[in-house]
Amino acid sequence: MKTYVLLISLFIFCASCSNKGSGKKELPETAGDTFVNPLFSEGTDPSAVLHNGTYYYTHGTENQIMLWQTRDITDMAHAECKVVWKPQDPVRSFHLWAPEIHYIDNKWYIYYAADDGNTDNHQLYVLESPSPNPMEGEFHLKGPIMTNPEWNWGIQATTFEHRGVRYLVWSGWPKRRSNAETQCIYITRMKDPWTLDTPRVMISKPEYEWERQWVNPDGSRTAYPIYVNEGPQYFHSKDNKTIIIYYAASDSWTPYYCLGMLTADADSDLLDPASWTKHPAPVFKQLPERDVYGPGGISFIPSPDSTEWYMLYHTRKVPNGDTGSPETRSIRLQKMAWDEDGMPQLGEPVGINIPLPKPSGTAAK
Repeated sequence: MKTYVLLISLFIFCASCSNKGSGKKELPETAGDTFVNPLFSEGTDPSAVLHNGTYYYTHGTENQIMLWQTRDITDMAHAECKVVWKPQDPVRSFHLWAPEIHYIDNKWYIYYAADDGNTDNHQLYVLESPSPNPMEGEFHLKGPIMTNPEWNWGIQATTFEHRGVRYLVWSGWPKRRSNAETQCIYITRMKDPWTLDTPRVMISKPEYEWERQWVNPDGSRTAYPIYVNEGPQYFHSKDNKTIIIYYAASDSWTPYYCLGMLTADADSDLLDPASWTKHPAPVFKQLPERDVYGPGGISFIPSPDSTEWYMLYHTRKVPNGDTGSPETRSIRLQKMAWDEDGMPQLGEPVGINIPLPKPSGTAAK
């Protein structure tokens, strides 16, 4: 389970919004044709969309949803920022996790999870804005997304369209936890961006040892075992013949948090669990020699000229977590590659303060 309630000082994000040009350490300045990570020194689950030459970006900030816009995704120090959603209903005003922005049928949607103060009551919600520019229009609550008749727990929704059909993928519980907790990846077909059309189907559960780590190297742990598959994210092979769902595995407060991968043939029935194959090993994991621990929260964006693909993700800065005090995770950006079969190659997580080329097509200042 995500521990956002322990995570982020809201003051930092408000300061970033109101003083976007101040060059604060959490928003590093870029230099010429290069940039350095992190993009934000604190943050989780980044999500962005490139639309008409502008990136619209968001990440988790706990009790409100914030949106940034920029033509240079590497230069968040000068990005315009706005609070686009501040919930008032106490039933869904707490622990706003993993907001994800999408542009669907000429409208803007933000998917997120929220609860009533008890994280066991997390549910999925979706906001809608008809404005051409999501920074100018107002977002309205389109509704909750009831993922199962028992109104069971759900977080970190993502959506994608494949061959004219829209799908929702998220992390949920098979049943309410008792003395342990298991998070699984579910998929369903959608009638529209806020309504499900089919019952949920489980396509992944924590089964490998690398998906079931919940104790830190120093022995710190939660009060009960928590086995995690969460943070699903859609992608595809270069030739679009393979559907990919990346997901995060093991607990986010440990260095063992990592990325797994599910694949399905593009011609298969995506609602059939047998269509999905799980890669037997992590595809993106910690790199202690670079002080990178527990990478996760991945999403994908093209370069401004659409000739390259980049991945946004968060990492931990320390090898051990303490669920009784704030965690420190940061947002990073790096280029991904393709292998000879056209499958994505994520590589290894980059370290901080290393000059990297800006995405192709980024306008010079």
